[in-house]
Amino acid sequence: MIASVRGVVRGIGPDHVVIEVGGVGLVVSCTPQTGRALRIDQSASLATTMIVREDSLTLFGFVQDEERDLFSVVQTVSGIGPRIALALLATLTPDEVRTAVAKEDLATLTRVPGIGRKGAQRMVLELKERLGVLPGADTPSSHSTDWKDSVRLGLESLGWNTNQAASAVEAVAARTEIWADTEKEPEVSDLLKEALRSLDRTRG
Repeated sequence: MIASVRGVVRGIGPDHVVIEVGGVGLVVSCTPQTGRALRIDQSASLATTMIVREDSLTLFGFVQDEERDLFSVVQTVSGIGPRIALALLATLTPDEVRTAVAKEDLATLTRVPGIGRKGAQRMVLELKERLGVLPGADTPSSHSTDWKDSVRLGLESLGWNTNQAASAVEAVAARTEIWADTEKEPEVSDLLKEALRSLDRTRG
C-alpha cells in the first residue's frame, strides 16, 4: 500500500498526473479538480491508494486524506468500482456525499455518472452507519461547472473509449439550447443521458 507520494509534477492530464519521485515518473489517476490544483515543475504531495488487479497496478491520488478514505469506503458498496468512486469525488465533495447518504438524498447521489437509483439506494443502505456528517457540511458545490469532466468520466466508466467519450461531450456542449433558456445549469446526470443518446445515434 502506497499511502502518499511527494515529488515534482511532470505532467497533468484530464484524469491523471505524473509525479516524479526519486527519478521515477508515477502516473497517478485523479479527479479533474486535483489536476487543476497542481502545477507543472512544482512540488506536490498527494494522499494515495493503489488498486491491484491481475493485469494492472493503478495508483489513485487525492489532495486530502478524507477524499482518499471516502474513495476506499464507497468501493465496499456492491457495483461501485474505482472509476465510479472517482466520478463520485469529481461530482460531489466528501461532505456532500456524507450529507446525501445521511439524508437518503438519492437525487444528489444519482447526479454522479454511473450511479443510478438502485446504486444510490445501495449506498444509503450500506454506508449510512459508516459515514458521519461533518459540522458545517458544504452546500451545493462548484463541481457543476466541471460537467464536461464528470460526463466524460461517467462515459468511460460505462465502457466507452476516450475518443468516443470526448466526442459525445462536445456534441452535448454544442447543443447549447439545453440550458440556454434557463438560469440553472442542467444536472450532470441529465447531460450524461444526453451524451449517451448522442453515442447511440452515432452507433446506429
